[in-house]
Amino acid sequence: MSLYVIGDLHLTFSDPSKTMEVFPGWENYQERIEKNWLETVKPEDTVVIAGDLSWGISLQQAEPDFRFINGLPGRKLILKGNHDYWWVTKKKMETFFAENGFDTLNIIHNNHYAYENYGICGTRGWVNGTDGSRDVQDEKVLKREVQRLETSIKSAVGAGLEPLVFMHYPPIFASNFNYDILEILYRYNIKECYYGHIHGRSAHELCVKNTYDGVNFHLISGDYIHFMPEKVL
Repeated sequence: MSLYVIGDLHLTFSDPSKTMEVFPGWENYQERIEKNWLETVKPEDTVVIAGDLSWGISLQQAEPDFRFINGLPGRKLILKGNHDYWWVTKKKMETFFAENGFDTLNIIHNNHYAYENYGICGTRGWVNGTDGSRDVQDEKVLKREVQRLETSIKSAVGAGLEPLVFMHYPPIFASNFNYDILEILYRYNIKECYYGHIHGRSAHELCVKNTYDGVNFHLISGDYIHFMPEKVL
């Protein structure tokens, strides 16, 4: 039994016009996702999908993408990304999954999932910026994301598990720091943080992909890891 993570699948079975194949490194990416997944992940494994799963704008439109992911091996734990426009309430998503027989799909939202002695925690996160550079609306969204991250981590700690944090947005990118998110990571002594969202070779080079202030940061955007699920444990 193993734990894997991958972000930014950007599936377009629901809307082929939104294919990412127009960008370098994304050639035949949906076929590569399937091939790599089948060669790597076993039915007893767990895979965290760190946001931007589907370009569908509703649960109904994203259904072909959910069906594709559900048919691949393993339990899937899904975080929200900035392009997951289909995302609604956790109850509505879980009801939709149950009604369609998507029994391998699970939502991380103000909660955690146990994996051995670890708690799989996380949230979407939000844009970074220097003090005063975010507008009022951004600050409101970030405050909610900070609360969701802390709620997720606390639920794992309360269950006696060591939290592993997965996010969509990076807490650090280039010279921009999301101090609100980082404060939560430091407060709960988080050792591992996995994130996606960042695409393209030049942008990848600006990402923190090592230990910073005691936290090991891992970039797991689909194009960065060549659409191969990355082993966590």
